[in-house]
Amino acid sequence: MQLYHHPYSMESQKVRLALEEKGIDYTSYHVNPLTGKNMDASFFHMNPSAKLPVFQNGAHIIFRAIDIIQYIDRLTVSLNGEDKPISSEGMEWMQKIEGWSSKIFTLSHVPNKYRLFVSKFVRRVVIARMAEAPDLASMYHLKLQEAYDTEDKVKNPDIVKQSEEKLAELLDNAEMQLNETKYIAGDEFTMADSMFIPVLAHITLLNLEKEYISCRPNIAEYYNLVKHRPSYEVVIGKYFSGWRKHRTFMKTLFFLGIRSLFRRY
Repeated sequence: MQLYHHPYSMESQKVRLALEEKGIDYTSYHVNPLTGKNMDASFFHMNPSAKLPVFQNGAHIIFRAIDIIQYIDRLTVSLNGEDKPISSEGMEWMQKIEGWSSKIFTLSHVPNKYRLFVSKFVRRVVIARMAEAPDLASMYHLKLQEAYDTEDKVKNPDIVKQSEEKLAELLDNAEMQLNETKYIAGDEFTMADSMFIPVLAHITLLNLEKEYISCRPNIAEYYNLVKHRPSYEVVIGKYFSGWRKHRTFMKTLFFLGIRSLFRRY
């Protein structure tokens, strides 16, 4: 089994947490979308959406995090009869979490100079790959248009506000749930938690913990609890603790700067 992902990708974290919690061995391939590696022709052939993560098990190739997690759950149920399948409550929470897209929210909280620099680099990567793989030109053109559309959305305060309100609604619902149960879908850790924890980690990465987590005491307590799980340390803590959360970002900016200087896309 292979997983194509990036440590800072929220959707990738969801799948990696599920894999770690289920104890499933897999081969890890890092694909950094900030440097345009997800636009390479070999990856694009496998996944024309160019989104992360991508999970491959033999002939099975799955893209969406929620679909991958359900596949992982079915796989462990078939291999280990002791595992319980995802409950209806767990599935309901997974769908709620899946319903919030972090893209606009994230980009709207990244300083303009960094966002525009990375966006310009990625667009140039797409154009370069379009020239290298003319058979994929029409799909690359769609990604290029998508990049321009995203920039327009980030500049639209109404769209940004909708994303913020959607997140606040999700967190408010979770705050009420965690007043009744230890974890997000009951008193045992489930795949719904594997999907929810990266949302909190993403908020923390953006330095918005005070505005969205600390003000919700049940979520704050829950977050401190799950940080002690071995899976959290492997998937998130390893990259987010202290100075380490800046390391990957600074390495990426340095890489982009050098490539841009020499016009190597």
